[in-house]
Amino acid sequence: MAAGQLDRFSEYDTVQNRIVCFLLTFLLLLVFSGSLTGQDAQTINDVIQQQVGKAKLYMQFDGKEIHEAEQWHDEFHSKINHLLGSTYPPQRWETVMVSGKKLEDHTRYEILLKAKNVPDLPLYLLIPSDGVSRGRPAVVAIHGHGEYGHHSVAGRHDMQGVSEAIEKANYDYGLQFVRRGYVVVCPCLIPFGDRVDAAKYGSDPCAVTFVRMMAAGRVPLAENVRDIRWAVSFLQSRSEVDPKKIGCAGLSYGGRMTMMATALDDRIQVAAISGALNLLQERTSLRYSCGLQIIPGLLKYGDYSEIGSLIAPRPVVWEMGDEDQLIVKNGWDEKFKNRLERIYAAYEKPDNLHYDHFQGGHRWNGEVAFPLFDQVLKD
Repeated sequence: MAAGQLDRFSEYDTVQNRIVCFLLTFLLLLVFSGSLTGQDAQTINDVIQQQVGKAKLYMQFDGKEIHEAEQWHDEFHSKINHLLGSTYPPQRWETVMVSGKKLEDHTRYEILLKAKNVPDLPLYLLIPSDGVSRGRPAVVAIHGHGEYGHHSVAGRHDMQGVSEAIEKANYDYGLQFVRRGYVVVCPCLIPFGDRVDAAKYGSDPCAVTFVRMMAAGRVPLAENVRDIRWAVSFLQSRSEVDPKKIGCAGLSYGGRMTMMATALDDRIQVAAISGALNLLQERTSLRYSCGLQIIPGLLKYGDYSEIGSLIAPRPVVWEMGDEDQLIVKNGWDEKFKNRLERIYAAYEKPDNLHYDHFQGGHRWNGEVAFPLFDQVLKD
């Protein structure tokens, strides 16, 4: 081969090698970027769902004996208190009467509780008008999401828009309880009703409240537990109430907070938890996860089922409509129930665990709850 031809061949070979190297590099970049494998980069949603789904829940109860249940209760109760921070209610407070109205079958008082270094707590006090002045059973009736807060639960049909909210969810269970002879207190939780200026949020008050309070080192859920426990203390201070006969009931977020308060306060003798038979592991897999129901670090140790198990061995009913769109029936509810049943079996009190699976949607039912409360608090 002539020298000129050899030089041209060498030049051609060098160019060809560069092209091959470029193509190989390009192909490797495509592979590693996922373009050829059909896999896009993981989003934060993907990562969180994987982490939540693999949560170990290290403190789940797996015992069978009463002493094991009691030991677990003490340990997990202590852990929840550590995660939440203090939920103790004020020991001293001022009761400010805002208004009072005598209705056909009960008297409704609008009250503001005030204590040092604690936000004011608005609540309704409902007292039956049948002449019995002492020793009554009492109920804390807790509202869920919605712009009317505690007004709906207390049955404020005289307020614009409240009747529609009540009709939609059978929401006036506080009114229903007082008509059954109970003294009822309906506290207003944050950030709802009288305790929120929605115009200053610009977006979801639950999520924004969680972020802002966490920045100050506080957990919204703990603040609401404290206020419910404050409502219990308020009931115990009333001469009309038997301080040993107090129950708690709520729908939706009110159901979640009924679960929380009853788990942490043994002054509550019986509970009705409606529309909340779901796990945090489930809720964080959905499009919307309510910031007011988040306990930082919970899934390392347990889930809502473990908190609900702290109610044992006291009587409780869990309500769930078969058309409730907020509870995904994909096995999460069965896991929840299995964990509840394990602790009640260990306490040898399986008959204290009740379910009310009714036909309907996300609403209060009461078919099992009302007779159960009568049995526990009136006998």
